[in-house]
Amino acid sequence: MIWSDFFWRSPKPAGGSSAGPVTQVRQLELKTRRFMDNLALGARASRFRGHGIEFSEVRQYQPGDPFQAIDWKVTARMRRPFVKRFVEEREMGVLLVVDASASQRFGTERRLKSDLAAEVASVLALSAVRSREPVGLLLFSDRIERFVRPARGRQRNLQLLYDLVSLQPEGRGTDLALALNSAARLLKIRSLVFLISDFRGAGAFERPLFSLSARHDVVAIDVGDEAEYSPPPAGWVELADSETGRRAVVNLADPRWSAALAEQGRHRDTALRRLCGRCGVDYVRLGTGQSFEADLAACIGARKERLPG
Repeated sequence: MIWSDFFWRSPKPAGGSSAGPVTQVRQLELKTRRFMDNLALGARASRFRGHGIEFSEVRQYQPGDPFQAIDWKVTARMRRPFVKRFVEEREMGVLLVVDASASQRFGTERRLKSDLAAEVASVLALSAVRSREPVGLLLFSDRIERFVRPARGRQRNLQLLYDLVSLQPEGRGTDLALALNSAARLLKIRSLVFLISDFRGAGAFERPLFSLSARHDVVAIDVGDEAEYSPPPAGWVELADSETGRRAVVNLADPRWSAALAEQGRHRDTALRRLCGRCGVDYVRLGTGQSFEADLAACIGARKERLPG
């Protein structure tokens, strides 16, 4: 069960902005650029998978091709420059699959979960833009809210940020299976897929996650709030599930309730990690009350060390 917006309405999390979408986009882009410049995340993730997973062909040199890609033996034989091409360099995109369900609009610390998801997506989008990777966006709830096909360029980054902060979802629930199946159907090239969600109320999605990861490289980013597992001892309160509207009255001062909630959280986290492991999906958990930059940079850095470059 998700805590009701009413219960947490005061005080409002610092991340809940009342600014218009254009102002939010400018603030988000500025924050993202400062972060990436300071921690050099862009350099660590300049290519998410490294160079040359699979050799494709040798073709004639074109302006803009990297000097290091020149095949000197073929160049000497043909008496004009040729370069090696790899499948990854020719066929690599980035897709951000972001949960826009009602449970994302919750937060008791520095920001809402939806704010955290937008910040993480902004960092990943800008990193892709800087490394000249095509980047797209799929926003979902219990339906596909919006799909932006992967493309390159700074304008694409601004468009994605605007879509993230301006969306007014039509759905309230979460259908991860629909989102994963849609991503698999819509992607035309092999891609790196970042799945950003709180994974609540998602139903069964192991099979579509396994199917997507068989064709694409998938990273699951779990955004959460500490109060979901450890609420304050506020006494008797009415709670409401933000996606279904189901309500219950509970005593948050009862230690048995707190213990059961903590155990439920541990079981949920363990199950999600194991599911991702079975599907060959990288997993990282981020919280609304902490800085996420170091954890995200470590995740991307660890991936680069494992993959050939």
